[in-house]
Parts: sequence; C-alpha cells; structure tokens
Amino acid sequence: MEKNNLLGEYLRARRELVKPEDVGIPRQQRRRVPGLRREELSMLAGISTDYYLRLEQGKNRHPSAQVLNVIAKVLQLDADAVAYLHRLAQPQSRKSTATSPERIGAGIAQLLSGLDRTPAFVQNRFMDVLASNALARALSPNFTPGVNLLKSVFTDPAERELYQDWNHLTQEVVAGLRAATDPRYDSRLINIVDDLSIHSERFRRLWARHDVRPKAGGKRRLNHPQLGGIELRHEKLAIAGANGQTLVIYHAEPGSPSEMSIARLTGLVHDVADANRLRQVEHDRA
Repeated sequence: MEKNNLLGEYLRARRELVKPEDVGIPRQQRRRVPGLRREELSMLAGISTDYYLRLEQGKNRHPSAQVLNVIAKVLQLDADAVAYLHRLAQPQSRKSTATSPERIGAGIAQLLSGLDRTPAFVQNRFMDVLASNALARALSPNFTPGVNLLKSVFTDPAERELYQDWNHLTQEVVAGLRAATDPRYDSRLINIVDDLSIHSERFRRLWARHDVRPKAGGKRRLNHPQLGGIELRHEKLAIAGANGQTLVIYHAEPGSPSEMSIARLTGLVHDVADANRLRQVEHDRA
C-alpha cells in the first residue's frame, strides 16, 4: 500500500464516485473518466485546476481547512469522511512503528467470562480477536483469539457462508478499518492491506473506494451450520484507555426464534464444558 500520497489518492477516489448530474452538470454521452473531471471539481469548489491538480499529485499535501471544506462539499462527503480528509492533510508527526502484542485488561477478561449466555469477544483496531467466550467461538470458530477477522471474512469460504449479508458486511468492515487506523503510522495496517489486496479482489475494490465509516452496532443475519438462519444484533463498545480495543456483544430480540436458537447453542456449549470437566476429574483421580 502506498502511503506517501494518501490525500491525493483519497481525493481522486472520491472524485470518481461523484456523478456529474448530482452536482448540476449535464451528463454527456461520452465521458472518458468516471465521476467528475478535475476541472469540473475545481470550478465547483472555486479553486484553480492547477492548484487542485497539485493536491492530487501530492505536490501540496497541507491545504487549508477552508479549501478542504469546499472540496468536501463538492465531493458530498459526510461528517466522518470530512474528518478523515482533514486528518490526511495534517503533517505527519510521528514515525511508523511496529505493533506490539496486545492484551486485554483483567476487568474486561472477568466481564467476558461472566457473559456465558451471550456471544462476546474483544477485538483491536486491526480486527484481531484478543479474547472471546465459549459461546462466541461456538457461533463462529473465527471468533477465536489470534484470528484476524478482516482476513477471515475475505478469505475463509466458511465465513461467506455464515453471513447472509456478506456483501454489506465487507463494505462495513473496510470502511471501519479506515476510520480506526492511520496508514501513515500503522505498519500492521500496511501489511494487512498489502496481503489482502493480493488475495481478495473484493477487498482490493472496496479499499480503493476510500469509504470511511466508524464501526458501529447493527444487525447480522447468519446461516449457522447447527442453528440454521438466525438474526442477531451486535453492539460494539469502545473500551476506554485500551488503544482502540472494542467489546463486541451479540444478542437476539427477546422472545424471537433467534433467542431460542442462542439458548440452544448455550446449552450445547455448557454440555461440552460439563463433559470436559468430568473427564478432567476422572483423569485427576486416575
């Protein structure tokens, strides 16, 4: 992943997604470029084409906030995307460093183990699973500590079978990754993006769009191998003081068939745990 001209890459990607008719420019039958031309954007923003070209080429990397705001208006960026645009234009103040192994706090570990009837796990900003409870691992083996969920969702065929809304999920996780990380500093992010760009065309196309959307809760429709079709809500709770760690909790609507399915899965998990404890007791007595 190229990290030397991220501002220019972002501007070009978003410019190509804006339809001329959406900004009052009649669409011609033959256009050689997708989206807006540079001269069209610069005209609408009230800046010179040469100045805008220098921004995309990386020859001017720190435009004023006023210039960024008028460009953002033409590009029809939402608040999250505008904040990301301003972040890319800030001078780089620290060097890229390797990411050291992360751990969760003792209190979060205790909380996680106590959630024995609700699938829950902790992930970091790169979507590495740091910890999980047994019910989460029963919902998906990829909720196991050490697994990178971003890689699994794009490269594991079982993951595509699990999520009925896989297309929406992939858009969401890529946009969330951009919002939570900074490729100017995160060497781990650079490695993940480079690897997935090689192994997944879907990821490569989504990453090239430069969508930015902070991670949030919502609904997931799953096709579980044991439970069949279920619909769960997922909440993503930021862990204060934990450098981007998030507690993810899945739960079903009260009284719904999905709640009964999770209860059945909970029973299966507890049965396995009881059987393992019994075998351990018998082994200790032997």
